[in-house]
Amino acid sequence: MNAVSPLDFINRELSWLEFNRRVLHQAIDQRTPILERVRFFSIFSSNLDEFFMKRVGGLKRQVMAAISSSGIEQTAPRTQLEDIRNAVLPLLARQADLFSKDLHQSLQSQGIFLLKWDELTPEEISFADDFFRKNLFPVLTPLAVDPGHPFPFISNLSTSFGVLMKDPNQNEKDLFARVKIPDIFPSWIRVKPGQGPNSFRLISLNDIIEKHLSLLFPGMEIQEAMRFRITRNADIERDEEDVEDLLEMIAEELRVRKFADVVRIEHGPNPSHKIMAILREELDFSESDIYALPIALECFSIQSLFFIEKPGLRYPPWIPVVPPEFGNLESNIFDLIRSGDILVHHPYESFTASVERLIQAASNDPNVIAIKMTMYRIGEDSPFIPFLIRAAEAGKQVVCLVELKARFDEEQNILIAQALEKAGVHVVYGIVGLKTHCKVALVIRKEANHVQSYVHIGTGNYHSGTARAYTDLGLFTAKDEYTEDVVHLFHYLTGRSVKWHFKKLFVAPIDMKESIFRMIEREISNQGEGKPAHIIAKMNNLEDAETCRMLYKASQKGVKIDLFVRGICCLRPGVPGLSENIKIISVVGRFLEHSRLCYFRNAAVNEVYVDFLLGSADWMNRNLHSRVEAVAPIEEPDAKRKCWEILQALEQDRRTAWQMKSDGSYTLVDSVGPDESATQTRLMKWTLKATSQVNNG
Repeated sequence: MNAVSPLDFINRELSWLEFNRRVLHQAIDQRTPILERVRFFSIFSSNLDEFFMKRVGGLKRQVMAAISSSGIEQTAPRTQLEDIRNAVLPLLARQADLFSKDLHQSLQSQGIFLLKWDELTPEEISFADDFFRKNLFPVLTPLAVDPGHPFPFISNLSTSFGVLMKDPNQNEKDLFARVKIPDIFPSWIRVKPGQGPNSFRLISLNDIIEKHLSLLFPGMEIQEAMRFRITRNADIERDEEDVEDLLEMIAEELRVRKFADVVRIEHGPNPSHKIMAILREELDFSESDIYALPIALECFSIQSLFFIEKPGLRYPPWIPVVPPEFGNLESNIFDLIRSGDILVHHPYESFTASVERLIQAASNDPNVIAIKMTMYRIGEDSPFIPFLIRAAEAGKQVVCLVELKARFDEEQNILIAQALEKAGVHVVYGIVGLKTHCKVALVIRKEANHVQSYVHIGTGNYHSGTARAYTDLGLFTAKDEYTEDVVHLFHYLTGRSVKWHFKKLFVAPIDMKESIFRMIEREISNQGEGKPAHIIAKMNNLEDAETCRMLYKASQKGVKIDLFVRGICCLRPGVPGLSENIKIISVVGRFLEHSRLCYFRNAAVNEVYVDFLLGSADWMNRNLHSRVEAVAPIEEPDAKRKCWEILQALEQDRRTAWQMKSDGSYTLVDSVGPDESATQTRLMKWTLKATSQVNNG
């Protein structure tokens, strides 16, 4: 068996950039409806924002700390930053090229015109002038820098004008001012709102402001004006061991983040060298932090166009179906779950008619005595919050574990936690040093002469919005071994009890990694004995070094391994003597592939007898070691068949599937495949067919 070296791994950051390249391809692909292409174009940009805030920000901290190497392949942080820049620049050039040579014209062909100022008609100029006077002029705040006015604070991800101007009555040097572009308006403004539904003529907010800058500085002569955008470091987590109040620590962390170091500054073509020199002196960024974009900044901010109401320019609407097992909305949901395990697949099947229904029923049912939930990302208008508040006000014991460190949702989660506490909900913030990422809900109910528990274990957050946009799985069960495990899991989360031996669940960081490794070793043993052996795993990311080594070992022993990894993948497939039995596929489609599902053949003759697992954990170091995760086995034959159908749809994808090569790059499995062969299209059709068969049965 060949030894594994750091060279046998792909750098995490470069692998993520490859994923974002696949996202950008969705905007390039002519088979994608035009406004959906706009959406993917915008997702690519927002993904990069988060990447620079967290990943680039983290690497910069490592450089400052003089860390010599990091990452699964042990590369110097400074080298990683150089590699990232060399990878990002061509991607930005491709994105700019896409806008200039494709999207712009494609939008025009559908009656959506993104105009420059000199393309406006006199009537449209008059409209833009009026829009500035009535809407923008009162909101804008010009901030000049002089001895009495220090350089203004520039917030993260804000776009601004840097302005150089001169008082014609004085012989002073140029005066610098900053004008922030308000984010309360769309980036593109329709200049003829009453023109009709089939024609949309728009001008950028930036252009409107630039044409009226002189009105903000009356009596001054504007010498130069330049648009720029900054990104600040968001990787500023603190040591929880030294704080008494986790809520206050997170709130302080959010305040600090606003003033964190600049990790990127973007500007369009023909920048002002004078303004750049001022910004560089005041904001303290390096040359490598500057990203000179080949087109204007506003061309990268077209997300508002997605909401233009024109038929036929988006994917056909999808309305999640009610899962057949929950089809009778008048039935008692507890009776339905008690009659047998139920597996639901979102967004194909309704989150509202399953997960929300369970918690709503629990909040109203007088026999329910307790509700316990974990919440990672929640959403602003979550229905779960009023459900839990209602339950607490009715005298039920309600426990909600709110993860305050959910990336970029911290502020929202703080507000929700405070609202729940005020209503009498027992709110806890998890375990010091660990993020609580598991997706579990527990309902305890008095029934006849005993107390019965009901459990939901999922792969996705209790977030009604993402449940319509992400693919996720959820298991409902009332089986004693599952419910006992979840009861003890909550005791672990709230009381730090760790002595329970979980009967069904794999729980990180307690026993999940060891349990998965045992299952991989079993496949190796079966392969050696000539029994059927096969591993299939679907996840978001694969990065843990020890797990990669274990998969390499299984491949070297002859075990066939099919991995469906949407994003980061640090394992190299198809390397002779190392990983020739490993195939890696990434599916990027209409919905975000978010479900985690594992298949271990276990010498079984068909899919009913194989081992399936679902849960919250990716195979990343953070998920296996520094987060609380829960994975559960699937036992019911019908649920296993459903899981097998999902994996088969992924395997048969000839439209949205990308295969990874050993160098970390990806190629489309079939660049001309019909939409009907796409995983998600196929699963929508299968879901409709299955529901129809049940209803007609």
